[in-house]
Order: sequence, then C-alpha cells, then structure tokens
Amino acid sequence: METINTRLLSLDVFRGMTIAGMILVNNPGDWGNIYPPLKHAVWHGCTPTDWIFPFFLFIVGVSISMALGRRKDNVDAGSSIHRKIAYRTAVIFGLGLFLAAFPKFKFEGAEGLLRVHYVLLGIATTAVFMREVLNQRQFEHARHRNIRKWLGFAALGAALGMFIIGLGHYQLGTLRIPGVLQRIAVVYGIASLLFIHFSPRAQTSAAAILLLGYWVLMTLVPVPGGVTPNLEPETNLGSWLDRTVLGTNHLWSQSKTWDPEGILSTLPAIATALIGVRSGVWLRSPRKSDKKVLGLLVSGIVLVLAGQVWNLVFPINKSIWTSSFVLYTAGLAQIFLGLCYWLIDVQGWKKWGKPFGIFGVNALFAFVLSGILAKLMSAIKWQVDAENVQTVRGWLYQTLFTPYFEPINASLAFALFHIAFIFLCAWVLYRNKIFIKV
Repeated sequence: METINTRLLSLDVFRGMTIAGMILVNNPGDWGNIYPPLKHAVWHGCTPTDWIFPFFLFIVGVSISMALGRRKDNVDAGSSIHRKIAYRTAVIFGLGLFLAAFPKFKFEGAEGLLRVHYVLLGIATTAVFMREVLNQRQFEHARHRNIRKWLGFAALGAALGMFIIGLGHYQLGTLRIPGVLQRIAVVYGIASLLFIHFSPRAQTSAAAILLLGYWVLMTLVPVPGGVTPNLEPETNLGSWLDRTVLGTNHLWSQSKTWDPEGILSTLPAIATALIGVRSGVWLRSPRKSDKKVLGLLVSGIVLVLAGQVWNLVFPINKSIWTSSFVLYTAGLAQIFLGLCYWLIDVQGWKKWGKPFGIFGVNALFAFVLSGILAKLMSAIKWQVDAENVQTVRGWLYQTLFTPYFEPINASLAFALFHIAFIFLCAWVLYRNKIFIKV
C-alpha cells in the first residue's frame, strides 16, 4: 500500500476539495433555498457547481497515470493490471447501483419481511466495511486474517439472504442504471486501458476523436423518428439513445426522458479523464517543478479559451457533457491542480490543505458514506400525528437550523453540517492510518 508520504499531496488535496464540493452541493437543507453558485446551470451555461464532476473525472485520469505509470511497461504484470482495472471498474459501478437502490431496494411486500431486509442489509454493509478496515498493513496478524474471513462469510450470507428476498419482493424495474459512480467506473476502465496500451500521441488523438465525433453526432446526425439534430433536453440524440437502450424506467427520476450521466455523453467524459492522464504524466516527468507548474497553467488557460470559442457553436453544457464543456472544465482543473501543486509540493505550504487531504485519501469512502447517510436520514421516519410524518432529516433541519438562520443560510448550514460529519468519519480513518480502496 502506498504511504501518505509518497503520494502527491496536492492531488490528494485537490481530490478532497472536489469531494467536499460534491457533498456540499448534493445536501442542501432546502432545495428551494440555495445560493446561485451552488446550483447547476438549468441547461446551457456553467456554474462553479458544474465544475465539480468533471474535476473529479480529470483527477481520475491523473490518478491513472500515477498508479499505473510505473507498471504499464512491465509485460509480466500485464494480466494482473487488467484484472485490477476490471475489478475496480466493476466494484465502483456496483457501488453506484447499490446507492441507487439503497436502502429499500424498491421493496414491495410485508412490513415484517422489510425489517428482515434491513437487518440483512445492515449486516452485509457493516461486514464489508469492517473487512476493508482490516485489510490494512497494520492488521496483518493471523487473528485479523481470521476475522476478515468470518466477516466475508457474514457478508456473503447476508447478501444471499437479500437475494432470496429479492426474488419475490425487490421491484428493480425502475432502478436508475446511469449515475455518478457508474460514469466514473466506465471512464476509469476505458481511460486505464487507453493509457496502458496506447502511446501518448494515440491517447491525445483518442481524446480529439471523442470530442469531435461527439460534436458531429449531436449536431449533424438526425434523431431517429424524423427529428432534426438538436441540443434540447428531450429530443437530442443522446436522450433518444438512453430511452432506446435503457428505457424510461431506468433513467433519472426527475426527467424520465433523459439522463445527465447518459450513454452517449459518457464518450466526451472519457476525454476529460484522458486530459487528466496527460496532465499526470507531465507531473511525473523529470522536468523541474517550476516548468511543470507553468505547463499546467498555460495548458489550462489555452483549454479554457478553446472551450469558450467552441461554446459559440457547441454550447457549454454539463447535462449533455458537450465538447466545449470538456475543454473549459479540464482547463480549469489544470489551473487548480497547477496552483495546488505549486503551493503544496513546491512551496511546502501544506497545513491549509490538510483537511481536504483527509477527504482526498478516502474519497470513495466519503462519497459513498455521504450518499448512504443522506438516504438514511430521509428513510427513517415516524408518525407525528394522524396527518404528518417526520424524518430524521426534517427533524434535524427544523430543530438545529431553521430557527436560527435565514432560510438560505439554514440550507447552507445544513450542508456544511453534513460535510462536517463526513469529515469526522474520514478523520477517524486517517488518524488510524486506514485507507479504504478498491
């Protein structure tokens, strides 16, 4: 396992900033009271909130070059690298589906059996988590290995029980298939293979082909059914493909007719990661630090300007991940990473970034825990009176925040409270040198 001291600290900090941003914008107290920068653009256009997901995919690309760079030329390790990529892709995709189903798994049936489902779900998730906690260098004793074995049996047994229940009671016909983690998984898998098997020039060419090809598909190819090429939410080629392949029941519930993490828009998202790959290779090169920083800043400015120019004919749009959006946000990501690298790894100003670094070394854990916590707070409820039901989330918001803040600040304070709780959990892991990886 790679130790903290050998990591690129600026990358951990940048990753942690991005995860904290994800948690912040996903968990307001009241969706009707949000500061404008914390909202997504309605359609065309871009807000700081729209930077967050492409920043993370860019970081995925940088991490690929860091993690796989030393082994890509090792012929003997080829098959093991492929297994690792396939395993990580499957686990991250599976976690995305798990979060989409959590906690009820679309259960329909007797209340008593639902309670059994919850017990089994609790056993499975706790066992998996504790097994990963014990999968650390400091827990290599025979006793710990034996505990890990029994935790594995417990997780498998609980999962088998859930499967048996699910045969008759999980109605997954409306489960959303695309999602944030699902896109991260697909992008990671494809970008990793491109990095391992193709030259730097071929990787750059692949990114260009993906961006130009997507532009052509979205603006020149007629949509089946006699619809002219367009970039409207429900009638563009990407939304048609999502409905055709996945069906409306498996798309984003707020639209039903298109998905912001759809199939076709994943193609330019791969280009976002490939720009991150090339940036990571640049940072791993033997060049002087000042030259690395300058290269990232200049490249970032060029990409931002190129994105703005392309915006004139192919509008910047996160929901359909336009090619101009890729260039614009990847350029911003290069600038942010360049500044973090200069401040932390070159100048040695590390203290300000430590809280973000704590998030960054357990980023997947923080994101998944945030999703689980948010859903649990809404799922746990009780009857207040004959007409009203209260949730944990509603009780916390109405008790701790709305009495003391203006509505928009109460909403922000709740999101910050959510971040603080996740940070506390991440800090406990960091303090004990526990790094959850897949």
